[in-house]
Amino acid sequence: MASTKYIFVTGGVTSSLGKGIIAASLAKLLQAQGYRTTIQKLDPYINVDPGTLNPYEHGECYVTDDGAETDLDLGHYQRFLNVPTSQSNNVTTGRIYQSVIEKERRGEFLGKTVQVIPHITDEIKNRVQILGKSGDYDIVITEIGGTVGDIESLPYIEAVRQLKWDLGEHNAIVIHLTLVPYLSAAGELKTKPTQHSVKTLMESGVMADVLVCRTEHELPADLKRKLALFCNVREEAVIQSIDVSTIYDVPNLMLQQGLDSVVLKKLGLSSSKPDLERWNQFLQRHKNPKGEVIIGLIGKYVELQDSYKSILEAFIHAGAENEVKVRVEPIHSEYMTPENVAEKLKHLHGVLVAPGFGERGIEGKIEAVRYVREQGIPFFGICLGMQVAVIEFARNVLGLKAANSTEMNPKTPHPVIDLMESQKNVIDKGGTMRLGSWDCKLTEDSKTKIAYGSTNIKERHRHRYEFNNNYKEQIEQAGMKATGLNPETNLVEVVEIHEHNWFVGVQYHPEYKSTVANPHPLFVAFVKAALAFKQNKKGVSMAQNQ
Repeated sequence: MASTKYIFVTGGVTSSLGKGIIAASLAKLLQAQGYRTTIQKLDPYINVDPGTLNPYEHGECYVTDDGAETDLDLGHYQRFLNVPTSQSNNVTTGRIYQSVIEKERRGEFLGKTVQVIPHITDEIKNRVQILGKSGDYDIVITEIGGTVGDIESLPYIEAVRQLKWDLGEHNAIVIHLTLVPYLSAAGELKTKPTQHSVKTLMESGVMADVLVCRTEHELPADLKRKLALFCNVREEAVIQSIDVSTIYDVPNLMLQQGLDSVVLKKLGLSSSKPDLERWNQFLQRHKNPKGEVIIGLIGKYVELQDSYKSILEAFIHAGAENEVKVRVEPIHSEYMTPENVAEKLKHLHGVLVAPGFGERGIEGKIEAVRYVREQGIPFFGICLGMQVAVIEFARNVLGLKAANSTEMNPKTPHPVIDLMESQKNVIDKGGTMRLGSWDCKLTEDSKTKIAYGSTNIKERHRHRYEFNNNYKEQIEQAGMKATGLNPETNLVEVVEIHEHNWFVGVQYHPEYKSTVANPHPLFVAFVKAALAFKQNKKGVSMAQNQ
């Protein structure tokens, strides 16, 4: 192929239409036809990255191997494509302006007045083309956050206009995702929101090549013809995106609608039948489970599912691998008490204590860990969840009643979790934690090693506090083993209680690496343990009733 092709995905009418899922689904179809494909996200907010954003503001912060704190859509990209993303796959307005201002301070503009056009738009264009110029990809799909017409999005739309001109015909196209609402009072679908959205895009000098219409009802042929006529696109380029039961149905839905064929034709590329055999095997297992397990997800952001998006998707992958449905029951840790913990957790087949920051809800998490440890319910702790397990063990097994993390209580007499040495002089908040992929060596007899099938692993991190090795010998002698260590820093990465059914806490974030093609082994093992616990519990109950 002579040069990289570029696809831009814009949105109109309303946010949360699913640009990321459409982009990931199209990428999957192109990848399944042999094209080396990647996706990047341009976010219009002025934060340099989402690392300092509250999950209520922006959902989960997704971390890449190279330590970038990025938008949660990058998680979708990796889960669909099974290809790692990087710093280059997520660009924000904050990062664009930061880069331009740094260049101005260095005198790189030779005394010129720095303006949105051409300096900001040139920076956007350069960032868009980094992945394409690497030589690693045939097609780069760029999702532009927000909706057309937003003030924040204007420089990105202008950059797209310029790029389409620069790259020439058949090298860059625009897919516009929009809403066709159904008005129940009138009993009909309405095209005006889409027409106005496309008009707004055209006022910025950009013409949509493909229209993807999000809808709750089938779009009749005459409505598609109307949209094609008034939005200036070919009729076959009006693609219906109807609501489905799972996001993993969307690639097949887009295949049926011919999105991949239309896109490849407009890019001057040949199309073939995508190889989705492995994808559809996953879908078959996911939709036809042979059983069910109930997992309690304990955190302080559980009312917002996007806060734990990667964890929820990892459970879908692991459930399909075990041929069971994983019913995740969100439980708010702030309302967990010694009085109600049994009532909230006794029916569960497994409990995951979620990652997070700050002391809100921490005592509820500790109480939950105590209960599942004593009752033998399979337990999985991630990042703060692992730290909470250590605190609970120190308090209730070692008898160190005031044990805590210095994050929650800087004056605790027993800081079993303490600020990392490398973090003690850090003042800035953004991008300063222990981030990205780090090595871990597992002990031979550990459940974690059995799950991975390997002693040496790499996993992604996002934390400032760590297991305090001054308590390691004391904790291990009492029965909680450090079964995973960083070979360079001796940082405890994994703790386990071997006498327990399945009790594993990890300092890293395994959920970030789970994909449809490669479900994460720890989630697979945890779901398997939950299923075994359920079956054993059922067997005991039947024996007692006989």
